[in-house]
Amino acid sequence: MTQNNDPNNMDPAGTTQHFRRFVDENPEPEEPARRPILPLVLAGLGVVLAIAVVVALVMAFA
Repeated sequence: MTQNNDPNNMDPAGTTQHFRRFVDENPEPEEPARRPILPLVLAGLGVVLAIAVVVALVMAFA
């Protein structure tokens, strides 16, 4: 069995303690809050439906 004592062949992330310190000192920036899309979809659907009703009424009584 060979022993792996070669310092050039070490894990680049280092030990778990070094990794945790790196993560704690370099937090990932948080993404800005995204606007919900459902209200926009419902508003668009309402506009399309209102236009369809107006067009149907105009065609019915024309």
